[in-house]
Amino acid sequence: MSMKRAPEASVILVVEDDDLVRMNAVEMLEDVGFVVIEACHADEAWDLLHRRSDIGVVFTDVDMPGSMCGVTLAERVTENWPDIRLVVTSGRHRFADREVPDHGMFVPKPYSASQVIDAIHRAD
Repeated sequence: MSMKRAPEASVILVVEDDDLVRMNAVEMLEDVGFVVIEACHADEAWDLLHRRSDIGVVFTDVDMPGSMCGVTLAERVTENWPDIRLVVTSGRHRFADREVPDHGMFVPKPYSASQVIDAIHRAD
């Protein structure tokens, strides 16, 4: 297992197709001091991941429009950037943490700020 980037020293990429949910997640993370960027679907996130080297956490929803879902995005991140922490969320699906690629964490919707922050720190 590789060393994961420290969340406080890197950018969190929030991937969510629901504008209001994405805005709330970004605000919640920024309020506790994280630097956050956002994508409205996995394809946009994939493009951002290729253009930036400072992303240390991907916090992604599962069900999104486009060519891949959040789980596929997480699998691809694991293959290409094993040092990025993964946190997956969904209101429709439930995953055990062991089902999230690369020792990531699952947080069910609706979530609280403390649940997401704890998952970010626990993701290895």
